[in-house]
This record gives sequence, C-alpha cells and structure tokens, in this order.
Amino acid sequence: MSVGIAPTILKQQGIPPSGQRPTSWQTFLRAHWAAFVAADFFTTEVWTLRGLVTYYTLFVIELHSRRVHIVGSTPHPDEAFMLQIGRDLTDATDGVLRGPRLLICDRDRKWSTAVRHLLVTAGVQVIPLGERHLRRALAEFLVHYHRERNHQGLGNDLIDGVGGQPHSGSVRRHQRVGGLLSYYYRAA
Repeated sequence: MSVGIAPTILKQQGIPPSGQRPTSWQTFLRAHWAAFVAADFFTTEVWTLRGLVTYYTLFVIELHSRRVHIVGSTPHPDEAFMLQIGRDLTDATDGVLRGPRLLICDRDRKWSTAVRHLLVTAGVQVIPLGERHLRRALAEFLVHYHRERNHQGLGNDLIDGVGGQPHSGSVRRHQRVGGLLSYYYRAA
C-alpha cells in the first residue's frame, strides 16, 4: 500500500486526521461506558459444622448503572465453577454479559484460558488489568506506531513500513488494543 493514499482513504471514510481524532482513555470510556462490566471476588468466613470455611463470592457491576449482581459463591472456585459462571453470565436470556460487553477483571488464575475463551466466544471482550496487560498494550502500541501509523514529519510515510502500489479494493480496518488504535488500508 502506498502510504500517501492513507489520508485520502481516511478522508473518504469521514475519519479526521490523527491530530483531530479523540484518542484519550476518557473518550474511549465515554463511548463504551454502557458496555463496561467489572467483576471481582470477595471472601466471607462462614462457620460450618466442619469449622471456619472461606467462601468466594463473584459479583459483577454494570458501570453505567452501578447495578451489582451476585453471580455465585463457593468454597472452591475451581475451573468447573468458573466455566458455569461464564455460561450463566453469557446466557442469551438472563445473562448480565449478553450482547456486546467489555468485562474488566483482574489477572487472578480463576479467570483461566478456558474461562476467557468461553467469554470471548460469547462476544465478551475481556480486559484484564495488571502489569502483564500493560506490557502487552504497550507492545501493541509500538507495532502500530512503527508499522501502521503515518507520520507527517516523514512525508506521511511509515517508520518501518513497506511501500506498495495502491489497490482499488475496499477499505479495511485492523484494530489494536481493543479498538483503541485503528489502521486503515485497501484490500488487494
């Protein structure tokens, strides 16, 4: 793709130049606020016939309405429990996460690969927080900055881009960092 054609493609699609596009977290959050749901656990010590038992209770909060849902409670939050929770959360009729949602959760091992896969398959975008997540987001940004973002100071060229011939195909978009960064190009 010829890099000089990118501003024309964006203009044709009604997308303003990079300096005029809203890119702050505040703008992103405001645009998707109704879709955000946060999840976490709290623990409760319960006296039983076998002594003191710790119960783990999962709750979710819909950020836009502040409505809280208690999803489940167990003394053993293993993968089977979490998979059932995932199915309940994404239930087409009663699930809190039905429809397009963004789930914010911590990096706890309870959110295993299988549980996250179940959620993603149901259309939920999982947004884990923590240092590992930050490092991955920064790495994605660097790839975008060097290989996909046109730089006016370089004659609208890419830093590490490979120039090519413009195509007459439809305009496509490649997203990074949960849609926060977008790269537009013409399909071959």
